[in-house]
Amino acid sequence: MSAFQIINKEPDGYARRGRITTAHGVIETPCFMPVGTKATVKGLTPKQLEDEVEAQIVLANTYHLFLRPGHDLIKKLGGVHKFMGWTRPILTDSGGFQVFSLSSLRRIDEEGVTFRSPIDGSSHRLTPESSIAIQEALGADIIMAFDECTPYPATSKQALDSLELTARWAERSKQARKRSDNLLFGIVQGSTFPELRRLSLEKTVAVGFDGYALGGLSVGEGSAAMYDVVNEFGSQMPEASPRYLMGVGTPEDLLIAVDAGLDMFDCVMPTRNARNGMYFTSHGPLSIKQARFSEDPEPIDASCDCYTCRNFSRAYLRHLFMAKEILSSVLATIHNLRFYNQLMAGMRKAISCGEFQQFKGAFLADYKSLG
Repeated sequence: MSAFQIINKEPDGYARRGRITTAHGVIETPCFMPVGTKATVKGLTPKQLEDEVEAQIVLANTYHLFLRPGHDLIKKLGGVHKFMGWTRPILTDSGGFQVFSLSSLRRIDEEGVTFRSPIDGSSHRLTPESSIAIQEALGADIIMAFDECTPYPATSKQALDSLELTARWAERSKQARKRSDNLLFGIVQGSTFPELRRLSLEKTVAVGFDGYALGGLSVGEGSAAMYDVVNEFGSQMPEASPRYLMGVGTPEDLLIAVDAGLDMFDCVMPTRNARNGMYFTSHGPLSIKQARFSEDPEPIDASCDCYTCRNFSRAYLRHLFMAKEILSSVLATIHNLRFYNQLMAGMRKAISCGEFQQFKGAFLADYKSLG
């Protein structure tokens, strides 16, 4: 049986409900993956992620775990699941995006990337082969081919060179694979150039992967340009495989991307914004630091069933934030991740009922965006 099954499809669009089977459990899609960069989702215990957020899968960061504490140590201690006390699926990125973000601290050549650690300045090397070896040592359920994340803005020539390097690295990543108990995803680059995205997609599909990702987005190109890529290429990726939009995004982004046929998402926004006192609600983002909430007895969102909304007032949550209490981040993170998971669950239900377009329209009519 294939690791991915399509359960339902929207009759008037590309939205689909699916199921990914992994060594550590089943993932119902569309799904959102909380970001657990250093083998922890900031502010929450694994039990809170399971019981309060109901997260199906988390994302861990190959680059950061390679630098500290090291993949060999994590392997020695039983793998990343045992290391962080998480029994459900884990996806690891390849490290390509993190190396890209180092800019002046890295040097790219045909074989891989040499970079200096921002921790202690020591020199390190990542190649397609070592990235796969690290991810397999960590024991992730879904691993990513090593890619070059194309910067934005980029010229057509720069984007072409980048995607061709990514395609060569994709082949090497697949050849480097040793384990059979994980799923390997390839990454499509090409910046905002449709003809280059199409070329990258063709090259990536030719290599052959268990799943496919759109990379190189949410790097400064703006929502309109991102939506152009998502709407044109979301449904063009292989239908029988999971489709992953990397590093995205806002609730509106998720709805638009699911409508375009994408299945999997990750973003630091719900957790990072939580630590800054910003809550996502069904009517739009809410900044708890505002003085108007100082005596407000209402929950953050009356339609939310999370622990935070069931038990605490806006007045109390504002007090925690203004007092710089650790609990402020904990409660905000629980709420934001639960909100995202509720949104994904709502989409799955709507797709099953053939009502995704109505669901999308009703949500967006009530939601006031960050912009």
